[in-house]
Amino acid sequence: MKYWLVKTEPEEYSIQDLAAEPDQTTAWDGVRNYQARNYLRDGMRVGDRVLVYHSNTEPLAIVGLARVVRDAYPDVSAFDRKSAYFDPKSKAESPTWVNVDLKLDRIFAEPVTLAQLRADPALAGMELLRRGSRLSVQPVSAEEFRQVQKLAGR
Repeated sequence: MKYWLVKTEPEEYSIQDLAAEPDQTTAWDGVRNYQARNYLRDGMRVGDRVLVYHSNTEPLAIVGLARVVRDAYPDVSAFDRKSAYFDPKSKAESPTWVNVDLKLDRIFAEPVTLAQLRADPALAGMELLRRGSRLSVQPVSAEEFRQVQKLAGR
């Protein structure tokens, strides 16, 4: 099993939106960064655990947990001319972009803020905290995943 962090802007799609989905499951689509795409396509597998991070909001925070319930498959939003994620260069026969399906595990009673993460020496090497790190999908070590759960009161 691997561990991941996905970022989402809550005005676009929040963890509460995930909670409201049928079966609390969604296609994690719209990723348009090649490295993040590679993590979705080549790294994420069914059963992997995921930290959900709310970005571009106050407070910046990890707000809950999800898990991968479907391996990577073509992101159809890339083919939809009406979608904000349309990519005219992506072709159905060889799609550029993929998504995975995520299912909500739980919403934290209290978010684990970026300030809390930065203050914890056990998380000093976390990709999220690296200067200039902007990836919307990124790996997390098992130790980091456990430490975030501790900070969340679990």
